[in-house]
Amino acid sequence: MLIGLISDTHDRLPYIEKAIKRLNEERVELVLHAGDYIAPFVASKFKELKADLIGVFGNNDGDKNLLLKKFSQIGAEIRGRFAEIIVDGLKIALLHGEEEELLKALINAENHDLLVHGHTHEAKIYRKGEMLIVNPGEVCGYLTGKSTIAIFDTQTKEARIITLE
Repeated sequence: MLIGLISDTHDRLPYIEKAIKRLNEERVELVLHAGDYIAPFVASKFKELKADLIGVFGNNDGDKNLLLKKFSQIGAEIRGRFAEIIVDGLKIALLHGEEEELLKALINAENHDLLVHGHTHEAKIYRKGEMLIVNPGEVCGYLTGKSTIAIFDTQTKEARIITLE
């Protein structure tokens, strides 16, 4: 299964549209969002996504109750500050990553097959032991000037960063 990994969309609607278009083109079956949607109105943009969506909150997310409601109305799920998801027998940790001590503890525990986080806006893929750690970067492109997403393949257990044009 292909899983789309995104983070830090920060209300930038045209870039969210590009990300969703590319995720649909890649035929991902699941998208994990590592937070910082910002405002609830962005949920409507995710209706075009042809995959399930599971997300967590980031440190800049506004009205969390309304975010939960709006995403739930389109069939998506926001699980709070942390989510553990099992897909194809792989254990995946999803969090925003602003709590550095928690992020380091999860990485050092090496208790997941994949750990997905955002917050730094820097796209990065690396391993700690057998665990793959992916920061898909920022969809919004505000800090780095690059809009990026990542794709994870549950069969090969590899990920790749995609820069959106």
